[in-house]
Amino acid sequence: MKYLTAIVVFSSFVALNGSFAQETESGPVWGYRCVDSRCEKVALDSNDTDREKAVSLSVCRLYCNEVFGTLWPRPTGDFRLGNNLIHINVYDVQWQWDKAYESLSRIWESSVQRFRGQLMKMVPSGSSLKSGGKRMIVKVTVSGDSLVLNYETDESYKVSISTADSGNVAVHIDAATYFGARHGLETLAQLIVFDDIRDELQIVADVEIKDSPAYVHRGVALDTSRNYVDVGSIKRTLDALAMVKMNVFHWHITDSQSFPLVINSQPMLHKYGAYSRKEIYTAEDVADIVQYALVRGIRVIPELDAPAHVGEGWEKTNLTSCFNYQPWVKYCVEPPCGQLDPTKDLVYDVLEDIYREMNAMFSRSDLFHMGGDEVSLGCWNTSVEIQQWMQAKGWDLNEVDFLKLWNYFQTNALERLDKSLGEKRPIVMWTSRLTEEPYVDQYLDKDRYIIQIWTTGNDPKLAKLLEKGFRVIISNYDALYLDCGFAGWVQDGNNWCSPYIGWQKVYNNDLKVMGGAYSSQVLGAEGALWTEQADQLTLDARLWPRLSALAERLWTDPRGGWQLADSRMLVHRERLVANGIAAESLQPKWCLQNEANCPMDQGRY
Repeated sequence: MKYLTAIVVFSSFVALNGSFAQETESGPVWGYRCVDSRCEKVALDSNDTDREKAVSLSVCRLYCNEVFGTLWPRPTGDFRLGNNLIHINVYDVQWQWDKAYESLSRIWESSVQRFRGQLMKMVPSGSSLKSGGKRMIVKVTVSGDSLVLNYETDESYKVSISTADSGNVAVHIDAATYFGARHGLETLAQLIVFDDIRDELQIVADVEIKDSPAYVHRGVALDTSRNYVDVGSIKRTLDALAMVKMNVFHWHITDSQSFPLVINSQPMLHKYGAYSRKEIYTAEDVADIVQYALVRGIRVIPELDAPAHVGEGWEKTNLTSCFNYQPWVKYCVEPPCGQLDPTKDLVYDVLEDIYREMNAMFSRSDLFHMGGDEVSLGCWNTSVEIQQWMQAKGWDLNEVDFLKLWNYFQTNALERLDKSLGEKRPIVMWTSRLTEEPYVDQYLDKDRYIIQIWTTGNDPKLAKLLEKGFRVIISNYDALYLDCGFAGWVQDGNNWCSPYIGWQKVYNNDLKVMGGAYSSQVLGAEGALWTEQADQLTLDARLWPRLSALAERLWTDPRGGWQLADSRMLVHRERLVANGIAAESLQPKWCLQNEANCPMDQGRY
């Protein structure tokens, strides 16, 4: 194939003697040809006899690339991608399942409906599909019917595409689990493109892909407390996560600013803690989100941050210290301040109620995130009651003593969590003073706790935790905090973690380098969006396509730099937009249409 034309409507208005003459085109004027594994834009002469062989931009990008066409994230195993494309009939797709696993039929039907929707979204508004095309027969084979998604789940898959003797397109997706097969279906969707010259959906007819993820924990941490994010926006985020084979939605659902989660046994929390009666999440909302995520191969991990980061709603229980104390800079890192009072037995009764209801809502999660972030010892030290309780135990009021108090809270809260569950699940906690020496050795069990790292990627405390045998999740703020780089909201200038982090830095954030000799203990990573300055209206642009860069880091663990992924990223961003994700624009569209002409150091790669 020599040329491709992207339908670009050149409508120019030329001013002549005070009037405007509209100039329109009768056919495609641009084509693309594959030159040195890059799509080169060429003008098509109006008398060009090769016009019938013209290749569209989407088609050229799919096969003309040594680095896995337009697939995102790129596969990790054996890979063969032919350059023969076939027109398929999107209305004539047959599905074949292994009848031994009928229990998966409902979830497969949901995946198929989503797949069909993805294909139709490839067709630009105002275009219509040409009739006809080959039938596509998709055979899906899995080795079991388990819907358990955890660190032991096999997410690998194989996809093969060939032309059957009948002329139909034969697709085979083979996986050990539903989740692997679902990833294969995601890849299949990316092997189909809309040819905007012929108004056809075309598929690569000769494909062999063997694929599996480099890391088992691949996700995002989303805060829905600083600003509320509605259920529809959370689902849209889950759709985008599925497109890039991310498998974790870490839900930071409450904080000191609001408590939007409805806990029926403790109704004062959301009644007084939610921003409004409408800005809440009911048990039905949570169950809906959890099931929606499951279909998309995503586990939802709930977080109840404590003993700090509590306030609104909690203050009505009289179980907090220093709630909304001013000036807040003395007692916490952002307003309003607030911490639970570990000395009050009622704290643990309320927590047990919350844990019990959260465990019922998030029944599919085998992990629970207990937070433990940014505890202020100074906050506790403002309470005369806490001071007297500590002194009655023979403790002083030094750091070591307040860490005893913190451990007292953590031990009792964990007992109530275990009681509510009836089992001991792995616990995730943020890095804090409690996870540092000497306290981590005294108080935290490396076989029970997983530590989520939010400090810098070169923090020596990470190495210490790994040396002690802890498993970790990386969320280093200097590369994975997606709220950085905006105006300060409690001070002049920019916010605390500025500058803005581009997708290139996210992509190059190498977990193997951070883990060093202990890289096997690095489970993966999460991008984090704290929503002090974001909500459902700005959510997509904050997350995407930067989370896509993280997705390829975690799935593929690429050894090359971002330059090798630049052209695929531009195509992938267009795919996100076509699927209703308002992803941030990265470059002028000229760069998309003129591959490899924009990066300054492209020639080095």
